[in-house]
Amino acid sequence: MAAQIQYADVEVGTELPAASFPVTRATLVQYAGASGDFNPIHWNEKFAKEVGLPDVIAHGMFTMAEAIRVVTDWVGDPGAVVEYGVRFTKPVVVPNDDRGGLIEVTAKVAVKLGDNRVRVDVTAMSAGQKVLGMSRAVVELA
Repeated sequence: MAAQIQYADVEVGTELPAASFPVTRATLVQYAGASGDFNPIHWNEKFAKEVGLPDVIAHGMFTMAEAIRVVTDWVGDPGAVVEYGVRFTKPVVVPNDDRGGLIEVTAKVAVKLGDNRVRVDVTAMSAGQKVLGMSRAVVELA
Protein backbone atom coordinates (compact mmCIF):
# COMPACT_ATOMS: atom_id res chain seq x y z
CA MET A 1 0.00 0.00 0.00
CA ALA A 2 1.00 3.60 -0.39
CA ALA A 3 -0.40 6.91 0.74
CA GLN A 4 -3.22 8.09 -1.50
CA ILE A 5 -2.91 11.79 -0.59
CA GLN A 6 -0.40 13.95 -2.44
CA TYR A 7 1.82 16.23 -0.34
CA ALA A 8 1.39 19.05 -2.89
CA ASP A 9 -2.41 18.87 -2.53
CA VAL A 10 -2.38 19.43 1.24
CA GLU A 11 -2.26 22.77 3.03
CA VAL A 12 -1.93 23.67 6.68
CA GLY A 13 -5.47 23.68 8.02
CA THR A 14 -6.71 20.92 5.73
CA GLU A 15 -9.44 19.14 7.68
CA LEU A 16 -9.69 15.38 7.50
CA PRO A 17 -13.13 13.74 7.35
CA ALA A 18 -14.47 13.40 10.90
CA ALA A 19 -15.69 10.06 12.24
CA SER A 20 -17.50 8.66 15.25
CA PHE A 21 -16.74 5.29 16.80
CA PRO A 22 -19.26 3.57 19.09
CA VAL A 23 -17.91 1.62 22.07
CA THR A 24 -20.03 -0.98 23.85
CA ARG A 25 -19.28 -3.39 26.64
CA ALA A 26 -19.02 -6.11 23.99
CA THR A 27 -16.38 -4.03 22.19
CA LEU A 28 -14.37 -3.85 25.42
CA VAL A 29 -14.58 -7.61 25.95
CA GLN A 30 -13.37 -8.20 22.39
CA TYR A 31 -10.49 -5.76 22.85
CA ALA A 32 -9.55 -7.31 26.20
CA GLY A 33 -9.35 -10.72 24.56
CA ALA A 34 -7.21 -9.42 21.72
CA SER A 35 -4.90 -7.34 23.90
CA GLY A 36 -4.76 -9.49 27.02
CA ASP A 37 -5.72 -6.46 29.14
CA PHE A 38 -8.38 -7.83 31.49
CA ASN A 39 -8.14 -5.04 34.07
CA PRO A 40 -11.55 -5.04 35.78
CA ILE A 41 -12.04 -1.29 35.26
CA HIS A 42 -12.78 -2.22 31.65
CA TRP A 43 -15.52 -4.78 32.33
CA ASN A 44 -16.62 -4.81 35.99
CA GLU A 45 -18.93 -1.89 36.81
CA LYS A 46 -18.85 -2.53 40.56
CA PHE A 47 -15.06 -2.57 40.66
CA ALA A 48 -14.75 0.51 38.43
CA LYS A 49 -17.03 2.51 40.73
CA GLU A 50 -15.23 1.25 43.86
CA VAL A 51 -11.97 2.72 42.55
CA GLY A 52 -13.60 6.07 41.85
CA LEU A 53 -14.53 5.84 38.19
CA PRO A 54 -18.01 6.84 37.01
CA ASP A 55 -18.51 3.47 35.28
CA VAL A 56 -16.56 0.98 33.16
CA ILE A 57 -14.09 2.79 30.90
CA ALA A 58 -12.56 1.96 27.54
CA HIS A 59 -8.94 0.89 27.36
CA GLY A 60 -6.63 3.83 26.69
CA MET A 61 -4.85 2.03 23.88
CA PHE A 62 -8.21 1.17 22.30
CA THR A 63 -9.20 4.84 22.40
CA MET A 64 -5.86 5.80 20.86
CA ALA A 65 -6.30 3.21 18.10
CA GLU A 66 -9.82 4.36 17.26
CA ALA A 67 -8.68 7.99 17.03
CA ILE A 68 -5.87 7.31 14.53
CA ARG A 69 -8.38 5.63 12.19
CA VAL A 70 -9.40 9.10 10.98
CA VAL A 71 -5.82 9.62 9.78
CA THR A 72 -5.29 6.16 8.30
CA ASP A 73 -8.63 6.27 6.49
CA TRP A 74 -7.73 9.69 5.05
CA VAL A 75 -4.23 8.78 3.89
CA GLY A 76 -5.24 5.32 2.63
CA ASP A 77 -2.30 3.46 4.15
CA PRO A 78 -1.79 2.73 7.87
CA GLY A 79 1.94 2.36 7.16
CA ALA A 80 2.11 6.03 6.19
CA VAL A 81 1.83 6.97 9.88
CA VAL A 82 5.47 7.22 10.95
CA GLU A 83 4.90 8.73 14.42
CA TYR A 84 1.90 8.88 16.73
CA GLY A 85 1.57 9.95 20.32
CA VAL A 86 -1.13 11.09 22.73
CA ARG A 87 -1.73 12.04 26.33
CA PHE A 88 -4.70 10.43 28.01
CA THR A 89 -6.77 13.24 29.53
CA LYS A 90 -10.20 11.75 30.35
CA PRO A 91 -11.60 8.24 30.18
CA VAL A 92 -14.19 7.09 27.66
CA VAL A 93 -17.06 5.98 29.88
CA VAL A 94 -18.99 2.99 28.56
CA PRO A 95 -22.40 2.59 30.22
CA ASN A 96 -24.16 -0.76 30.19
CA ASP A 97 -27.05 0.30 27.98
CA ASP A 98 -28.08 0.01 24.34
CA ARG A 99 -25.75 2.82 23.21
CA GLY A 100 -22.54 2.50 25.24
CA GLY A 101 -20.02 5.28 24.63
CA LEU A 102 -19.00 7.23 21.57
CA ILE A 103 -15.59 8.51 20.49
CA GLU A 104 -15.90 11.48 18.13
CA VAL A 105 -12.74 12.30 16.20
CA THR A 106 -11.68 15.27 14.09
CA ALA A 107 -8.26 16.06 12.68
CA LYS A 108 -6.43 18.64 10.62
CA VAL A 109 -3.04 19.19 9.07
CA ALA A 110 -1.11 21.40 11.47
CA VAL A 111 2.35 21.59 9.87
CA LYS A 112 3.95 20.69 6.55
CA LEU A 113 7.30 19.26 7.62
CA GLY A 114 8.98 18.66 4.28
CA ASP A 115 10.11 15.33 2.84
CA ASN A 116 6.44 14.65 2.00
CA ARG A 117 5.58 14.57 5.72
CA VAL A 118 2.87 16.44 7.56
CA ARG A 119 1.90 16.64 11.21
CA VAL A 120 -1.77 15.97 11.80
CA ASP A 121 -3.37 17.09 15.06
CA VAL A 122 -6.18 14.81 16.19
CA THR A 123 -9.01 15.72 18.56
CA ALA A 124 -10.90 12.91 20.27
CA MET A 125 -14.00 13.68 22.31
CA SER A 126 -16.44 11.58 24.30
CA ALA A 127 -19.50 12.85 26.17
CA GLY A 128 -18.41 16.42 25.46
CA GLN A 129 -14.95 15.95 26.98
CA LYS A 130 -11.58 15.81 25.30
CA VAL A 131 -10.26 12.29 25.97
CA LEU A 132 -6.87 12.60 24.29
CA GLY A 133 -4.49 15.54 24.56
CA MET A 134 -1.46 16.35 22.45
CA SER A 135 -2.69 13.78 19.96
CA ARG A 136 -0.41 14.14 16.98
CA ALA A 137 0.64 11.99 14.06
CA VAL A 138 3.38 12.44 11.50
CA VAL A 139 2.25 11.08 8.16
CA GLU A 140 4.28 10.47 5.02
CA LEU A 141 2.26 11.42 1.96
CA ALA A 142 2.73 10.51 -1.68
